[in-house]
Amino acid sequence: MTKSSISASISVTDAEIAKIVLMPGDPLRAKYVAERYLENPVCFNTVRNMLGYTGTYKGRQVSVMGHGMGVPSMGIYATELFTQFGVESIIRIGSAGGLCGQVKLRDVIIAMAASTNSNYGAAFPFPGFFTPVADYGMLANAVDSAKELGVHALVGSIFSSDHFYHPSPEVNKQTRDLGMLAVEMETAGLYWTAAASHKRALSILTVSDHLFTGEALSAEDRQESFHEMMEVALETAWRCVE
Repeated sequence: MTKSSISASISVTDAEIAKIVLMPGDPLRAKYVAERYLENPVCFNTVRNMLGYTGTYKGRQVSVMGHGMGVPSMGIYATELFTQFGVESIIRIGSAGGLCGQVKLRDVIIAMAASTNSNYGAAFPFPGFFTPVADYGMLANAVDSAKELGVHALVGSIFSSDHFYHPSPEVNKQTRDLGMLAVEMETAGLYWTAAASHKRALSILTVSDHLFTGEALSAEDRQESFHEMMEVALETAWRCVE
């Protein structure tokens, strides 16, 4: 349910925001998900062109909205949705670069935890390192949803980097050697924000390129072809809505 807000990033018009929100980085992917999968989608936000929509999926209310690139951008939108708009759960649906040999192009990854080089977590008072992890209930629902859909989904740790182009060539090897499946730029920020807000979060990713094989999907494919990830996320959202 939507409530009053002083947000400079989200201005709700014509629709409520659901208790659960799917969040791709690209607002055009949010538009695509809404128009392809949601029943009777209504656009509730156009501020900064960060499109947001609310509709129903199998009779249950679901929203989808972009979050931009990087931990700080994710932190802004997740914080405002959790604290100003009554959102209880967020599922990131995004792309990631594969790291290890078992990861292939278009594979779906369910992120159990997110190591990171971001300093975002230092803002949360904790006598040590505040580890960003997924909500287990949502993760279990995602695993079950993937099995029912016949989607081969990998579950494991990923790396959320502040650098799209990291200046050190050794970083990818180091993260791979520590067992991380893929690298992206937002999940750690989402998990930290959810924990600090006493809410729930999960990140479901599609491998759009591989950092060691050089394979890559086109920009159009990244926007429109991640169907398995989207369907797993929607089924997970449906299970999470009471």
